[in-house]
Amino acid sequence: MDECQALIAFAALSEATRLSILRLLVQSGRRGLSAGEIAARLDVPPPRLSFHLRTLEAASLIAGTRKGRHIIYCVAFATLEDLVAYVLEECCGGGHSENDCCTEDDK
Repeated sequence: MDECQALIAFAALSEATRLSILRLLVQSGRRGLSAGEIAARLDVPPPRLSFHLRTLEAASLIAGTRKGRHIIYCVAFATLEDLVAYVLEECCGGGHSENDCCTEDDK
């Protein structure tokens, strides 16, 4: 992942509703959720939800697949993994030893 892609992803996640959508979809795993299910669980009006889903899709963090009359949204786990790797690139492998990285004991 390059810096531009990371910035787009972070910008998409910098809003509370979109972060909640992503977290909900991570919890749903590969089966995903329909837009209606997401709206109901997060109590977000459908027009507003559509805006947020489009933003997350544009950042390649989620993908929608049509199944009949519904669109099922899933997390793009590969993109999410790339984003985490981008953030951790200089930690524990980019010239730093494993001992230089934060551990649960450091918190």
